[in-house]
Amino acid sequence: MGQGQRSAHWLAAGTACFFLAGCLSGTGDEESVSRFNLNAGARPDQVARQKESANSPIITALQDRRSVLPSDGSFDQVAGAVLGAYSRSAEADLLSARLRAEAASKNWLPRIGPNISLTSLSDIVSQLIVEQVLFDNGRKKAERGFAKADVEVAAVTLADDVNGRVLSGLSLYLDAAEARERVALETRTLADMSRFEYIMSERVKGGVSDMSDLNVLGQKLAEIRATLASQTEAETTALAELNAMSARPLNGVTGLSEMPVHIDDAEPLDVLKAEAEKERDIAGAVMARAGLLPGLTAGGTLGDGGSGIGLNLRSEKLLGLGTGAQMRAIEAEKEAASRRVTQAEEDSNRILQRLEARLAALSRQVGEASALSSAAKANLDLFQEQYEAGQRQVMDVVGVYETFADRQTRAVSLKYELALARLEIARHLGLLADGSRI
Repeated sequence: MGQGQRSAHWLAAGTACFFLAGCLSGTGDEESVSRFNLNAGARPDQVARQKESANSPIITALQDRRSVLPSDGSFDQVAGAVLGAYSRSAEADLLSARLRAEAASKNWLPRIGPNISLTSLSDIVSQLIVEQVLFDNGRKKAERGFAKADVEVAAVTLADDVNGRVLSGLSLYLDAAEARERVALETRTLADMSRFEYIMSERVKGGVSDMSDLNVLGQKLAEIRATLASQTEAETTALAELNAMSARPLNGVTGLSEMPVHIDDAEPLDVLKAEAEKERDIAGAVMARAGLLPGLTAGGTLGDGGSGIGLNLRSEKLLGLGTGAQMRAIEAEKEAASRRVTQAEEDSNRILQRLEARLAALSRQVGEASALSSAAKANLDLFQEQYEAGQRQVMDVVGVYETFADRQTRAVSLKYELALARLEIARHLGLLADGSRI
């Protein structure tokens, strides 16, 4: 065959492919056809994102999430710096899933490929094969559904990863802030105890007090200095780790942000992920079922060996005695996928109820700690007045002062535990970052 004839055959084959695709495009669903008319004036990537959001309640729910962190507050500053240095490995997985979904969205089109064979030592036969699926027991549609659910799983994973990173950064910030406040408390306590030690040393010199009381105060001062050093180290360590995962140093950020959050503000991320995985598992089960049943395809060949078109009835797997059990196992997988969602909802609800109960308990304890600290301060003032009036000994005042210092320390710890509890609820709900920005 001459070069001109071969070119004519290839041109005819290409024309036949497009004709066959147009005739058999009914195998694609409506959204496959309508994609060509969607937002003609928008960029292709914008069209893809808009269509993806419109067709996926899960992605829409993720995009509608708004961060509960107050804008321009200390928490928001930390979150912005932490996300600024985020490598976004989960984002690469989402991009890969989106590309696979884009490829799967075109699986209803005919498949085209060459077939080159050596018929003898001197002849090479080249043909162009065109194949169009007419009936496949729902496999192509399931492939598109699987790819779509895979995008949803990757999107939830990305949201979960981003919220987890923000929580890690804010937890370090809370550790540093608590240690900084503890340093300020221990510094004041050290100064007050040093004054008591000076008074006691003067009383010992004058023979008024016993040396044992001075030794006790010396031991207490040593303990305060050790606590002060450990809190200083804790602040330095937390800030160093926080700065290591941030886009800019955060040493100058101070204070806590008021952050109201409730367990009903959004659907938990792990439930959304379970729902996406359910759709993916069901689509996989449909694909597996379709592989056990025969399908109908139309195919044609064009080339040196002649041309032709015909119908093929075939199955990917040969049927055997265990085929029935395989079919029942596939149906059971659909039921198992639904039950996994129910279990995820139960587990998530348990977590949220525990966090809410802890939040309520901490809120109550913070109020109690503040009241106890105020009562301890009033008692200390009373003992101080009685000491100055000669009615109390120095060690009596020291004991009351220790109680006051302990109450202050407890109040500080509870305040930061309460802030962390709120952040943990927000993280579980995926509310530590705006979904549209993720």
